Amino acid sequence: MTARRGNVFNSECPSRVVLDALAEKWVLLIVHVLADGPRRTSELRRAVEGISEKMLIQTLRKLERNGFVARHSFAEVPPRVEYNLTDLGRSLSDAVRALDNWVEANIGQVMQARESFDARAE
Repeated sequence: MTARRGNVFNSECPSRVVLDALAEKWVLLIVHVLADGPRRTSELRRAVEGISEKMLIQTLRKLERNGFVARHSFAEVPPRVEYNLTDLGRSLSDAVRALDNWVEANIGQVMQARESFDARAE
C-alpha cells in the first residue's frame, strides 16, 4: 500500500473520519496521559477525571482501531492489561500536548470572552 495524503476539506476523504475521531475531549486527554508511558485502565481512569469506565473503554478501542494505541494483555493472575501509544500515537501526542498547554495558558481570556459575549446577549 502506498502512502497517500488526505484532504480534510474534502467531504469524501477518509481523513474526515480520523479528524472526527480525534476531535473528542476524551481522546485528547487519553493521548496526553499515554504520552508519559504505558498505563493500566484504572490508572487512566484516575488520571482523566470525570470519564466513566464505559467511555474509557470505548475511547481506548477507538484509539486502538485507528492505530494510535496498542493494548497489551499479560498472562498473569489477576489479568493485567496496559495501553500505550504506538509510533503513530506518539507522533500525535506533541500536537495534543501543545493544544492542552495552549488551552491552560489562555483559559482566562477565553472565559472573559464568554462572559462578555453572554452579557451582551442578555
